[in-house]
Amino acid sequence: MKLLEGKVAIVTGAARGIGEAIAIKLAEHGANIAFTYVSDSSAEKAATLVSKIESMGVQAKAWKSNAGVFAETEIFVNEVVKEFGTIDVCVNNAGISKDNLLLRMTPEQWDEVMDINLKSVFNMTKQVIRPMMKAKKGSIINMSSIIGIRGNAGQSSYAASKAGIIGFTKSIALELGSRNVRVNAIAPGFIETDMTHYLKEGEAAQAFLSKIPLGRFGSAEEIGNTTLFLASDMSSYITGQVLSVCGGLNI
Repeated sequence: MKLLEGKVAIVTGAARGIGEAIAIKLAEHGANIAFTYVSDSSAEKAATLVSKIESMGVQAKAWKSNAGVFAETEIFVNEVVKEFGTIDVCVNNAGISKDNLLLRMTPEQWDEVMDINLKSVFNMTKQVIRPMMKAKKGSIINMSSIIGIRGNAGQSSYAASKAGIIGFTKSIALELGSRNVRVNAIAPGFIETDMTHYLKEGEAAQAFLSKIPLGRFGSAEEIGNTTLFLASDMSSYITGQVLSVCGGLNI
């Protein structure tokens, strides 16, 4: 059974890694996919993903759009509604890290992380709630992080942005519950992607793994599975929650 047959899902930052895995998983379950990428260097990957999703028998379209810029999100969401007719699911996945100790961090580094990680969630959510409220249904899924719960030395900007997503998620869930629009967050732990490959090397890898009860890093597909659950009617009575997908790191 396909859990999202005929639904329309937005995924920001889907040209690679977790975003790509999410887009593929939702498409496998029948969703038509609209996704964003931000850099010209990702255009080829985005085109490949469109082809892969369309081969599953659903629609897909990629937009070069920066979720951290309000005007660009407004254009993007309006075009998605025009192209697909509605929006049932929005996955706010776009994110970056600019790791540095606070003593060395520049205001520009701080602002860039906040714009892409936190402001983007405000931008996209504000745009998609209008069609969702009109339809009296929808699921918004915000990608936080275990670092937003635990904190981590050298990642104060990343941790602050991801913690902010949690507070935002809970607040908007309270605002939109009466309209049957659900808002939840996922807090991934250490997930194997091209952004975290360095964590698997040498003593650092063992130090990380020793803290994870399940004894391994997670996969992008496992985040995709969790996103599918929150996007579908299987989670129809869940809103305002944060699901930690971290192998037990948050116990």
